[in-house]
Amino acid sequence: MDKIQVFTAEELAKATNQYNENRILGQGGQGTVFKGMLSDGSIVAIKKSKLVDENQLEQFINEVIVLSQINHRNVVKLLGCCLETEIPILVYEFISGGTLFHNIHHENEEFPLSWDDRIRIATEIAGAIAYLHSAASMPIYHRDIKSLNILLDDKRRAKISDFGISRSISIDKTHITTLVQGTFGYLDPEYFQSSQFTEKSDVYSFGVVLVELLTGETPISSTRSIERKSLITYFISSMNENRLLEILDSQVTKEDRKEKLHEVANLAKRCLSLNGKERPTMKEVTLKLEGLRRYERYSHVQKNGSRGAVYCR
Repeated sequence: MDKIQVFTAEELAKATNQYNENRILGQGGQGTVFKGMLSDGSIVAIKKSKLVDENQLEQFINEVIVLSQINHRNVVKLLGCCLETEIPILVYEFISGGTLFHNIHHENEEFPLSWDDRIRIATEIAGAIAYLHSAASMPIYHRDIKSLNILLDDKRRAKISDFGISRSISIDKTHITTLVQGTFGYLDPEYFQSSQFTEKSDVYSFGVVLVELLTGETPISSTRSIERKSLITYFISSMNENRLLEILDSQVTKEDRKEKLHEVANLAKRCLSLNGKERPTMKEVTLKLEGLRRYERYSHVQKNGSRGAVYCR
């Protein structure tokens, strides 16, 4: 806890121009996030919870405890909090590139997410979750992995955020039993049925994000036809019917990389297995994605090298 700075209510009100509406970065179930400027000129994100009930207070305390244990380049850094107000306030590093959800589903036509961006972002997210599961001081289950909870910085590096319902797990435990919480469309069906959340539940949610990156589609949509309403059901049936290439995002299929696309899609399918025991660990997922990225970089160098050789002749 010694890394967390305590801010006064006055400092944060001043930083956000009295929580002015034009400073709002985003709003969600837990509260509103404002862009703020501290007295030293540094830009921060300030999360102000909604009117507090006991459950939200618990989530606030939980987020402080969990994030104070974490130091990873792909996890949003908690800088501090304010303890003077009835409504909890948290202060984070400011991440300027918006959510992954926005970057996938409301694409910037000038700078769309390329295949290289997507596979790198997937690798960064996987590595951060693997760190939470095994390398943090105590294993941490995020419990709400989704593209809205992944932020991108100005270089499009991924940062996992929103640890309000995360849990630290004692090393001898394999699961926690809780009231089902999370986001529909990303929720592990096994957890939904049993109320037992395991590290493989985060793996399932990651699989959904990976399918979003591959297809450019949202997990649930009321505007798609009935058979396509659930992206995951449609994705798995398309794979089983050997129609994968038909449902992929045009940014992904631009170059000839059919074999690699199938490898990533098969990895996503394994993450989405209905039986948690059949899903890979996040460490295995990370190693697989890192291997694919290394292969792609090597192929790119080889291709450019051979072009140069032809040119020199």
